[in-house]
Amino acid sequence: MWQPSRVTSADDLCLRPATELAALIADRRLSSRELTDACLDRIERLDPRVNALVTVDAEGARAAADAADAALAAGEQTGPLHGLPVAHKDTHATGGMRTTWGSPLHAGTVPAEDELVVARLRAAGTVRLGKTNVPEFAAGSHTFNTLFGATHNPYRHGLSAGGSSGGAAAALAAGFVPVAEGSDMGGSLRNPAAFCNVVGLRPTPGRVPTWPALVGWSQLSVQGPMGRTVADVALALSVLAGPDRRVPIALDDDGAGFAAPLPERLDGLRVAWAPDLGGRVAVDPAVTDVLAGTVRVVEELGATVAADCPDLTGADDVFGTLRAWLFDASYSELIRQHPDQVKESIRWNAAMGARLTGADLARAEAAHTRLYEQVVAFFDRYDVLLAPTTQVLPFPVEQEYPTEIAGVPMDDYLEWMRSCTVISATGCPALSVPGGFTPDGLPVGLQVIAAPRADRRVLEVGHAIEQATRFGDRRPPL
Repeated sequence: MWQPSRVTSADDLCLRPATELAALIADRRLSSRELTDACLDRIERLDPRVNALVTVDAEGARAAADAADAALAAGEQTGPLHGLPVAHKDTHATGGMRTTWGSPLHAGTVPAEDELVVARLRAAGTVRLGKTNVPEFAAGSHTFNTLFGATHNPYRHGLSAGGSSGGAAAALAAGFVPVAEGSDMGGSLRNPAAFCNVVGLRPTPGRVPTWPALVGWSQLSVQGPMGRTVADVALALSVLAGPDRRVPIALDDDGAGFAAPLPERLDGLRVAWAPDLGGRVAVDPAVTDVLAGTVRVVEELGATVAADCPDLTGADDVFGTLRAWLFDASYSELIRQHPDQVKESIRWNAAMGARLTGADLARAEAAHTRLYEQVVAFFDRYDVLLAPTTQVLPFPVEQEYPTEIAGVPMDDYLEWMRSCTVISATGCPALSVPGGFTPDGLPVGLQVIAAPRADRRVLEVGHAIEQATRFGDRRPPL
C-alpha cells in the first residue's frame, strides 16, 4: 500500500496521471480513500487561491472512496476509473449535489438525478468530489460569475483560466482531481485546457451523448473529457462515449477502444499547419512563436508538414447563427422573467437569436452543409490539421474578454475565440494539447483537428506530441 515518505509525497501523488492512479488502485497498491484524502487536503490548502471548485462534498467523497475500496476487497467487478476522484462542471446536473449553472437564479438548485455524462463517470467507478466553476450558464471563454467570483490560472495568479470549463482545467492543473469533464460549444473544453497546460477534447458531435438536452438534434455543443495527459483523456472518453437511444445524434461505436495504447511516432502522417487558419483569425505573435517550435517537433516525429488550411467559408455565419438560435431557445424566457439577473452578453446573444427568421436558419444550415463537405474534402489530402487553440495568452481576470488582438479590434465576447468557434462549426473532433510556454512561463495550447468521427486520430497525434515535448509535465508553482 502506498505510504507518504515526506511532506510533499501526497502532493506528488495528486499530480500523477489518472491512468497510473487507476492502475495503482486496481492492484490495491493505493486505496481510493488515500487518494481522495490527498486531493481533499490539497484543495483545502490551495484552492482558496485558485477558486476552481465551487462545491466540495468531503464527507460524501470519503464515503464513496471507502465503498470503492470495499468493492475491490470483496472481488467485485469494477470500472476503468474505479476509485478516482472526479469533479463535474457546475452546468452538469448532479443528483443530490448543488448545481448552480453559475447563476444566482440557481444558487440553491439541487437536481434529483445525474445527467448522462455524470452518470457514465459514476458507473465507471469514479468518486464524486465536487463541482467546478463556470461562467454564468457557461457563456464565454473566461470563468467568472457573481456567485463565486473568478477562477485564477494556476500558472499565474490574477490571470484567466479560460472557460467555460475553466474550473475543471484549473482543478486538473493544480492537482485537485485526476480527471474532469466539461462541455464545448465555441471552445469551452479546448480554451481552458490551453490556458492551464492540460488536455481537453471536443469530440465529434454524438461521440459523447448529451442527455437531457433541449435541442437534441443540435451538433454545436458537445460534452467531453479533460485530463493532465492525452492517455487520461482517452481513458475517460472510453467510458463517456457510446450509444444512447434517447439521443438522436449519438454514434453507435463502443467507446472501449479509445483506451487502447497510443503511438509515439507519426511516421507518414500528412499534417497541415494553419497558424492563422488561412488568414481568418488574428493571433498574438507570442502564441505562434511558441507553436512554431512544436510544429518542428511534429516533423521530427516522422510527419510531413505543409502550410495549408481547409476552406472555412461560411463557418462564422454558421456558428453565430446557430448559437444565437440556441441562446434564444434556452434563455429568452428566463431573461423576460429575470432581466436584471442574467448577464448582458447572454441577453445580447439571445436577442440576436430572437431576431432570426426562418430564412436565416435555412441559409445557415445550407452553409453548414457546404462547410462539412469542404472540410471532408480537405481531409482526403491530410490526416490532421494543426492550429493555435487560442488567439491570445491568458489575460487578467478583471477583463471580461480581450478587446484587441495583434492590433485587430474584437467586436464582441465571441470574436476573440474564433480559432475554436470556426472549428466547432465543422463537426470535426479537436484536441487541445500543451504546445509550449512563453519565455515568461505562460502556457500555450496546440489544437489538433481531424476529419469528423476521427476522434482516435487526434488522440494519437496529441499523445505523440505530448511524449516528445513533455510540456505537460511542467506543473504550476503552487
